[in-house]
Amino acid sequence: MNDSPTRMLRRHPSALVLVGQLVAILAYPFLADSVAGRAILGVVQIAIVLTAVFAVRRTSALIWVTLLLAPPAMVFSVLEAIWQSTDWILLGSALVHAPFYFYVSYAMLRYLFHDDKVTRDELFATAAAFTVVAWGFAYVFVAVQVLVPGSFAGGGTVDRSWFELLYLSFAQLTSVGLSDVVPVLPHARSVAILEQVAGVFYIALVVARLVGLTVVRPENRPS
Repeated sequence: MNDSPTRMLRRHPSALVLVGQLVAILAYPFLADSVAGRAILGVVQIAIVLTAVFAVRRTSALIWVTLLLAPPAMVFSVLEAIWQSTDWILLGSALVHAPFYFYVSYAMLRYLFHDDKVTRDELFATAAAFTVVAWGFAYVFVAVQVLVPGSFAGGGTVDRSWFELLYLSFAQLTSVGLSDVVPVLPHARSVAILEQVAGVFYIALVVARLVGLTVVRPENRPS
C-alpha cells in the first residue's frame, strides 16, 4: 500500500527541507519584484526548515536555539522584503539568519551521524544540510557587503542582490568557481575561502561516513 503524502513527510522530514530549498531557488526569480512574494517565501522557507528539524532532532538545546532564532528571522524576512536597501535591516537579517541556518545544518549533520545505519531520510538530510550551509554563507556575504561596501564585483550596480550572493555561495561551497559575482576585497575573500574549505570538508566528511558504514556493516554480520 502506498504511503500518503503526510506519512511520507513524517518519515522523511529532511526531504521536506531539501524540496523547500530547491523550490525557493526556482521560485525566487519569479518573486524578486514582489514584496509580498519575497516575504511569504522567506517566512515559509524558515517554517519548513524549522518543522523538519524538530522532526529529526528533538533535543532541548535545539528547541531553545530554534525558538530563539526562528521568530526574529521571520520578522527580518518580512522587513527585508519591504526595505531591500536599508543597511541596518539587511545586517540584522544576516546576523539572525546566518546562525539559524548554520545551527540547522549542525542539527542535520548530528542526525546523519546519530546511528550506525543510513536511512533514506538521512540521505535526504545529507543533501538538505548542504543547501542550508549555502544559505548560511549567503547571509554572511550579505553582512560583509553591508559592513564593507564594494566587497563583491559583477555587472550592474555596486551592491549585489540576495540571489546573486546565494548563487556565489553555492559556487564557493561546491568549488565549481562558476560565478560572475566575484569577491574582490579582503574580508569577502576571507569568507569565500572559509566556505570553500567548508564545502570540501563537508563532502569528505559525508563520503567518509557513508564508506565507513558500508565497510562496517559486512564486518558486523554473523558468520
